[in-house]
Amino acid sequence: MAKKNYEGSGMLPGMGEDPRPRPRVRAASAPKREMATWRIVLIVSAVLVFALTSLYAIHTLEQFLIRDPRFALNGPEGDKETLEISGAAHASERQIAAVFAEDAGRSVYLLPMNDRRTTLRAVDWVKDASIVRLWPNRVLVRVNERAPVAFVAVSSSRFGLIDEDGVILPPATDRFTLPVLAGVRAGDPPTERRERVHRMMKLTRELGDQTSKISEIDVSDPDDLKVTQPFEGKMVTLLLGDHNYGLRYQNFLRNFPEIKRRLPGAGTLDLRLEDRITVVE
Repeated sequence: MAKKNYEGSGMLPGMGEDPRPRPRVRAASAPKREMATWRIVLIVSAVLVFALTSLYAIHTLEQFLIRDPRFALNGPEGDKETLEISGAAHASERQIAAVFAEDAGRSVYLLPMNDRRTTLRAVDWVKDASIVRLWPNRVLVRVNERAPVAFVAVSSSRFGLIDEDGVILPPATDRFTLPVLAGVRAGDPPTERRERVHRMMKLTRELGDQTSKISEIDVSDPDDLKVTQPFEGKMVTLLLGDHNYGLRYQNFLRNFPEIKRRLPGAGTLDLRLEDRITVVE
């Protein structure tokens, strides 16, 4: 390596050299080429054409579904009705079919499903219903009926049935083994009827199979439920309070022979104290 000559230059060794590395100079990147205007116009036009074509196709299909008689509910092409109802043991199929009267002869595509379902819930015995379109022109209605839990007086001489929601049902031809629910009237607000029925159902759940022996459950007093049943040839009324129904009832069953021996005429018994049974005069 050749030595640098510093004689006569007035510089000492190292004074003319920069020890720091020089930064690398990057070459300027080439400017991006902008998309040509004609290409943008072409893409936008293609999107618009596709959108318009799709809308037209949807409209054409919709009109086909609306106008073609093959999609009509109970249409003119056959004698068989295309409205099918299942699950209606007590609800009137005639009343259910009447809900769809204005849909007859129209395309099932136009059927307002939610509106019809809401109307079906107002039909006697119908708790809920599902509606299914079966193409091309069938409509299947599946009914979920209400289940009665007690008899209830609807007038001085007539009884109806009531379900767990407090809905009073018309009589049915079936034979139901249910207690009479006293303290609930047809004119009571629905929320109040439902609350009292739930109170009764709490009692019947605790009594279990013994419920079948009960003739009447009185829920007039929310703090003191009363049950009346025939017991060894006479009617006995039991005051059960507002809790521990099963425990208090079993206490009555264990002690009834002694009560009958000592107080054979006792008809109303207060069971609200767990450690004693009081005869109510």
